[in-house]
Amino acid sequence: MATDPSFTMGIEEEYLLVDRDSLQLVEAPQQLMDDCVAEIGGQVSPEFLKCQVEIGTGVCANIGEAREDLKRLRTCIHDVAERYGMAPLAVSCHPTADWKDQHHTDKERYNTLRHDLAGVARRMLISGMHVHVGIEDKDLRIDLMRQFSYFLPHLLAMSCSSPYWQGQDTGLASYRLTVFDNLPRTGLPPSLSSWGEYERSVQTIINTGAIQDSSKIWWDLRPSSRFPTLETRICDNSPRMEHTLTLAAIIQCLTRMLWRLRKKNQRWRVYESFLIGENRWRAQRYGISEGLIDFGRGEVVPFAYLLEELIELLAEDAEALGCVAELENARHILAEGNSSDRQRRVYASEFESSGSDDKAMRAVIGSLIEEFSADL
Repeated sequence: MATDPSFTMGIEEEYLLVDRDSLQLVEAPQQLMDDCVAEIGGQVSPEFLKCQVEIGTGVCANIGEAREDLKRLRTCIHDVAERYGMAPLAVSCHPTADWKDQHHTDKERYNTLRHDLAGVARRMLISGMHVHVGIEDKDLRIDLMRQFSYFLPHLLAMSCSSPYWQGQDTGLASYRLTVFDNLPRTGLPPSLSSWGEYERSVQTIINTGAIQDSSKIWWDLRPSSRFPTLETRICDNSPRMEHTLTLAAIIQCLTRMLWRLRKKNQRWRVYESFLIGENRWRAQRYGISEGLIDFGRGEVVPFAYLLEELIELLAEDAEALGCVAELENARHILAEGNSSDRQRRVYASEFESSGSDDKAMRAVIGSLIEEFSADL
């Protein structure tokens, strides 16, 4: 008899480092990394660019454990960076930085990426947030992945934090995806029928020598290459820790809800990637401000209605997983706006009072520094 999934969770975040005076990106000195490792061990590592660091929680049984570990990790990065006159940003794009000024980390994995991806890799001045949920059965992982894809635009809409690129308002809520989607093997996952089909497809590419392993597959949602988990990768970084935890709780609840339906011989309808892709674009462009398409109704529905439906749908799962407060905290994201909305409000307020684009952008970056430590 098959055992139930553990629904454990793990969270990975990538942070950008800025100088506290200039507010511009700076490279992490080796001593800073050494100091972080001394405090939190292997839960911190360098990222593709030298101005980035990555952290990852341990395997957490519930959202309470995730909060405790993430708070410890964020506090460490904040405090160590402060010793060096730096500050971390949990944001997907630095508002004013130029990718041409950044350098990649001299590490075999990243040297290979730079070679394989050529000019596309050089523009990768972006950061993201990934959530792992423990699904030990391989075929179940694939079955839930097919159904879960429907909700990826909802998660993106709430997480958007990258409206600016090289000092310009892009008009998008998540510019990060426009950069990331230039890479191969990205975007919505394909609709696969079994773990065997997934393995055969991946192995076909590996056998050609094009990639070394499945870690080079960067879909918005994928079976993890390292852990027995389903890994959600669609989200922008959230400057506020509590917003990260809310998104992680929703992801955990969605996974359990789909499993719960399966236990009753029910399932979420699997829609064509073309249709989900349209909602993905709407989330990328508008965030939570213009709604998403409800395919059952055949019309665009305001995000407020979709969120209330989602909270109701997941209430039983949140109760079982012990994350009711985190699920309901999604209403605060809706009320305050996602990070892109908040950044634009800060810019508009400062520009109205000073008339200076430079001061307005500095105010935005300053607000991101403050939000990083707001929940610590």
